[in-house]
Amino acid sequence: MEKKKLKLSITGSSQKTFSSIEQAKSKSKNTVVIEKKSSKFQGKSQFVRPGNDNFRSNKNTSVKPNNFTRPSSPPSSDFEKRKLAEQRATRRIKGEVQKDNKSNKISGKRRELKLTISRALSDDHAEAKSRSLASLKRAKQKENRSLNQEENKESFTQVKREVNLPEVITIKELANRMAEQSSSIIKHLLGMGVTVTINNTIDADTAEYLVKEFGHNPIRETKAEEIIEKIKEVKSENLQNRPPIVTVMGHVDHGKTSVLDVLRKANVVSGEFGGITQHIGAYQINHQNNKITFIDTPGHAAFTEMRARGSKLTDIVILVVAADDGVKPQTIESIKHAKAAKVPIVVAINKCDLPEADPQKIKNQLLEYELIAEDLSGDTLMVEISTKTKNNLDKLVESVLLQAELLDLKTDFETNAKGIVLESKIDIGRGPVANIVVTAGTLKKGDYFVSGLKWGKVRAIINDQGKNIDIAEPATPIEIIGINGAAKSGDDFIVLSNEKDAKSLCEARVEESKDDKIPLNFVTQDSAFQNTVSEELNIIIKSDVHGSSEAIKNAIDQIKHDEVKPKILLSDIGMVTETDITLAKASNAVIIAFNVKPSKEAKKRAEQEKITISSYNIIYEVLDFIKAKMGGLLSPDVQETIIGSAEILEIFKVSKVGKVAGSKVVEGEITQNSSARLIRDGAIIFNGKIGSIFREKDQTKQVSAGLECGITLKDFADYQKKDIIEVYNSTITERTI
Repeated sequence: MEKKKLKLSITGSSQKTFSSIEQAKSKSKNTVVIEKKSSKFQGKSQFVRPGNDNFRSNKNTSVKPNNFTRPSSPPSSDFEKRKLAEQRATRRIKGEVQKDNKSNKISGKRRELKLTISRALSDDHAEAKSRSLASLKRAKQKENRSLNQEENKESFTQVKREVNLPEVITIKELANRMAEQSSSIIKHLLGMGVTVTINNTIDADTAEYLVKEFGHNPIRETKAEEIIEKIKEVKSENLQNRPPIVTVMGHVDHGKTSVLDVLRKANVVSGEFGGITQHIGAYQINHQNNKITFIDTPGHAAFTEMRARGSKLTDIVILVVAADDGVKPQTIESIKHAKAAKVPIVVAINKCDLPEADPQKIKNQLLEYELIAEDLSGDTLMVEISTKTKNNLDKLVESVLLQAELLDLKTDFETNAKGIVLESKIDIGRGPVANIVVTAGTLKKGDYFVSGLKWGKVRAIINDQGKNIDIAEPATPIEIIGINGAAKSGDDFIVLSNEKDAKSLCEARVEESKDDKIPLNFVTQDSAFQNTVSEELNIIIKSDVHGSSEAIKNAIDQIKHDEVKPKILLSDIGMVTETDITLAKASNAVIIAFNVKPSKEAKKRAEQEKITISSYNIIYEVLDFIKAKMGGLLSPDVQETIIGSAEILEIFKVSKVGKVAGSKVVEGEITQNSSARLIRDGAIIFNGKIGSIFREKDQTKQVSAGLECGITLKDFADYQKKDIIEVYNSTITERTI
């Protein structure tokens, strides 16, 4: 019988010597107890043995634990394997015990550590005490990275940039110009107590402070207007006499355009719809080798802006007053414009050939506005003319030249050309076209220019007679082609040296225009409860020229009403396009085409979408149309007339009829199919129609006051005693504006 193998497990204490292991073998014990003391010292766990630091072995043991060596040959039996494992475990425990040289000073509880054979046989337990190669490699890499970062920081020098700052700039744009993160700027402002986002704008002073804080050099950008002022500077040594610019103003139908027709020997009036001037026009005449530029302005009240533009551009104003009509509202307005512009006025009293003409009356009326004729010891030139008989027209021209001579009009012919846009339009085949008057310098074909928010290159110059010319001197009215979009009437016109300067100035103006602030509307407790407009009429305006579009827009804005108001979604020049139709469909808007026609595609699309395009040539008709459309949005006036009333006394059930209200007619009369309402305790319970009326079981159409009858109401049967049936007639009246 084979000897039974013993399974040896070790639980340890450093107080027991390793000779106990041999004793346990001889005594057939399965377990040797090895106690180990554990303590915590500076965050490390160590085995502590009381007493001597040196390991004491049993006297009977000849082999010390430190002298355990591995056999040269691999173990052949289970006993040898266990013995080898015991030796390895003993060495580990001894090493930990020897490391602790302060065990007597540290108090702590002992705990048992059970060391199993499987744990002792495992090499991983021993290797766990040391760091792996991968861990060491990672630590080395981390150390190298930190060293590289420190070196980079030492070698890094911040790039100092020059940052251009406009008057207003967004956080995002400022970050881009500084090459910094937007979040850094936002954090910096947050530290200052200012909460912003990347889309918020800040002023130039704040932006300058931030640029300095981030170590850059701020540079304030020169405003576009400052650049223009420098360009407009005139050199005194190049001054020469120029033709006068004369604006003809006055009330509608007083003969302004007729005066120009006679002077130009043309017939412009016939070309205007309705016989009124709706476009601002400029012409030049030559009188005895003296050139005069005339600007014709509309007289209708809607064209106030055009008259204002004419007065700003002009040197002299000719005020046309009809001798048979006198001073009118637009006459007074023209006088105010001229005085605001501080330009002299020459009064032309027209229609003096008519029997009812009274020139002296006109002179007396003008006294009220501080315009005193020379024959009344004043300084205002007044000429009595007649466009029909051409009487004294030469005298009118001479008066203008005399006034111009007194003004001594001079300008620089050699500088870059400057002028003012009178009108603009989009011509089919030619694109955007601008009508301008050159005020200084000489405009040449091929010049680069800026006009408002647009720029371009002069590709063609056309004079007032429709001829192509290469140059345009000061005070010359012309038409130019080559602008990149429709200019706005009243915008300045400035020629620059090259394309780059023109583009940069235009971009600066566009950027500044974006900075315009829209005033905030604060809602107060009082305003929150005010009556609001319930209806809006959406309008799209397309016209041939910018001035007409502007005039129509201003005229529509003057239409006021408490319940409905006009809202202009779009006011532009050019023909009606498919885009306009789409906008009208989406917003339920009306389209007004003033002196323009829709494109074929737009016309076809309008028919498909059932959108009406209203075409007009006279501004009066446009305003009448808008008022009619606004009136259609108003709720009609309803007037009621009480015909009669009856009180319900009893309620009956009649076969094939249902409930019948037995009533007595109190007032007036009750008629069949009339409008009626049932009133109970002062409240209206039902509003509808009279169904049937019965008298002595027979139907009747009418019952007078004092008689009793049976009454039924259509779609109602909930009658009660003492209810009142009131019969009335309604009259609906449509409202207008």
